[in-house]
Amino acid sequence: MERGPKRRSRRSRALRLLRRLEPRRALFALPNLFTLSSVFCGFFAIVVASGNSSPRRLSQAVLAVFFAVFFDMADGRVARLTRTQSAFGVQLDSLADVIAFGVAPAAIVYAWSLRALGAMGMLVAVIYVSCGAMRLARFNVLASRVSGASHYFMGLPIPVAAGALTSVVMVYQQGLMSPPRSATPIVALVLLLSFLMISNVRYRTFKDLRLSGKAIALIASVLLTLAILAALVNPALALLTLFAAYVIVGLFEEIIFFRRRRREKNSALPPAPSADAPPPRKEDSP
Repeated sequence: MERGPKRRSRRSRALRLLRRLEPRRALFALPNLFTLSSVFCGFFAIVVASGNSSPRRLSQAVLAVFFAVFFDMADGRVARLTRTQSAFGVQLDSLADVIAFGVAPAAIVYAWSLRALGAMGMLVAVIYVSCGAMRLARFNVLASRVSGASHYFMGLPIPVAAGALTSVVMVYQQGLMSPPRSATPIVALVLLLSFLMISNVRYRTFKDLRLSGKAIALIASVLLTLAILAALVNPALALLTLFAAYVIVGLFEEIIFFRRRRREKNSALPPAPSADAPPPRKEDSP
């Protein structure tokens, strides 16, 4: 006779619990789970690269960084689709990027090539990590000041720098290129990517890309070219081509349009006062 009231009480407690949980709040954890997956991939890459630096283990570490790139791209998309963007997610994403795209690629390149340089190689790796951290800090500051989506990144995005760096390691590990005789080209590459991350070179975010006929044809041709390159040659070479093209196109765009942007900036400034102009009165001066 008492089973009925007990069941009803349990159902009412369950309903009250569901109302307190509010499934809408649970959605906020979804993009953060993708971000934490990126942290796991970065930590896995660091642990693997810190051990025996055999080609197999370095390839596993590079693959973990590639998975981190995928999770980093997914967390923002998921947050926008579920409308769960938050300041906490932005800060967590930056901290995850420092691990997955700053420390992990530096550990991989150090274990692969820079270790032979001793303290100098460690310094080069630390410079890369430091520039990546500064690039992320500047991004957070600029994002807090500007509302809405920006059409350009200020400086090379750290996932692209990590992808380019680890793609080079993967290409050499798979024997597609002969290994460098010295670490000098690798040092130059690491320092170049480090400088581009903290530079004022603008890289497109493609958030203003309109899906017109020409845009769809261009995207389809690029994806088809990369797919053919990956199928006929090697996926690592296709990824290296993609990252290198993004870096080079951004540099060329900055060089070509730099003078025009400088002229526009100078034309927006107020004209300098003439030497023959009378000095301002005391009450007019600030």
